[in-house]
Amino acid sequence: MNSEKKLASGPLGFWSRYKEKHPNIAQFLVFFILSNGITVLQLVLMPVFKSIFAQTALVSTSFQILQIGQNFDGSPYYVFDYAAGALSAGGGGGLAYFLAVQITIAIAQIINFFAQRSITFKSNSNIWKAAFWYIVAYIIITIGAAAAQGFYKAPIYDLLMNTWGLGGTGETAADVITMIINSAISFWVFFPIFKVIFKQEPEEQAIKH
Repeated sequence: MNSEKKLASGPLGFWSRYKEKHPNIAQFLVFFILSNGITVLQLVLMPVFKSIFAQTALVSTSFQILQIGQNFDGSPYYVFDYAAGALSAGGGGGLAYFLAVQITIAIAQIINFFAQRSITFKSNSNIWKAAFWYIVAYIIITIGAAAAQGFYKAPIYDLLMNTWGLGGTGETAADVITMIINSAISFWVFFPIFKVIFKQEPEEQAIKH
């Protein structure tokens, strides 16, 4: 009996009461915590995949697609702009860097899908329909984030590696910063999307699905 009272008056009890009074804020807080956990996972996975692909010839394979206009200096502006050559040598990381980034994000987003669906939104709607719209959103956000990356990726790497002379340490720091920026973009875009695709339906309707 005493243990039940302690639970009711402890952190779990406080959180339960808070969720009842502020369900939307509580939902956002859980989303925020899980999203940050996913970001940490990406920061761990990114250097692993990067080091693996860095040992391959893919570093020397340029991956520059979806040109939209030009940069200020007149050079082509690509949504996915990974010029051949290692970052430390002034290149864009090539196909190796692209794969390291995208595989990291893909793994993180698969985990994020199931975690947010079951923990944050407690959704019981059709998982295949939700997965379809999630993939559509993921592709659109990936293209948008890649287009935005063209504005900050090169300056960040150049600042840390060359201007500040940090070399390899600067490259690692730039990796972290760009991944955090990418995660922040996904964070603010995905929450309203999740609100739409992760619904709680009446049990009878959920069973029919």
